[in-house]
Amino acid sequence: MRKGFTRKPQADEPVRGKNYITPGGLERLKDEHRFLLTRERPAVTEVVAWAASNGDRSENADYQYGKRRLRQIDGRIRFLAKRIEAAEVVDPEAPRSGQAAAKAFFGATVRFSNAAGVERVVSIVGTDEVDLERNHISWVSPLGRALMKSEAGDSVVLQAPRGAEYLTVLEVCYQRISVEPFREPPGSEASAKRRPRRQAADEVEADE
Repeated sequence: MRKGFTRKPQADEPVRGKNYITPGGLERLKDEHRFLLTRERPAVTEVVAWAASNGDRSENADYQYGKRRLRQIDGRIRFLAKRIEAAEVVDPEAPRSGQAAAKAFFGATVRFSNAAGVERVVSIVGTDEVDLERNHISWVSPLGRALMKSEAGDSVVLQAPRGAEYLTVLEVCYQRISVEPFREPPGSEASAKRRPRRQAADEVEADE
């Protein structure tokens, strides 16, 4: 059995109340939910059924792993369904005016500097969209909370583990936030089932 990836819900991830999220972030959740429900789960179920037919289930590694994998998938499906149901979509590109355009709220991209003058740009997104490589931070993170409702020229205090850090907000704007789309994990059971057909197609093309 292939070992696919399913991200477990973190203990500090809110699952109740509104789930503020960008359009791209919601689409990614829906894509993952659809993949697990319609492709990965059926593929793993098929392997479990095959493993169950091979004899003593108590000593059958494929069967035991498959059942554990199904529990992981079902847990993730339930988690995603709750997050999607609670989704409150906020489009960073939606027209804004007045304070709504000048101050940093959910979906804002903020440029700021620290006491040493080092600048950084971050985008404030939902808890399901955090991507430190893209400088996407959660609106409930310490930095997100520090920047929230600030505007250009404001000085804010970030309560960091090493102590308070003073930041100066240089610019607040609202623009498209590019969220990494969901991609089928290379180790998933669904991708493993599809690979032989690809190889067969390649062999046919080679013969022709």
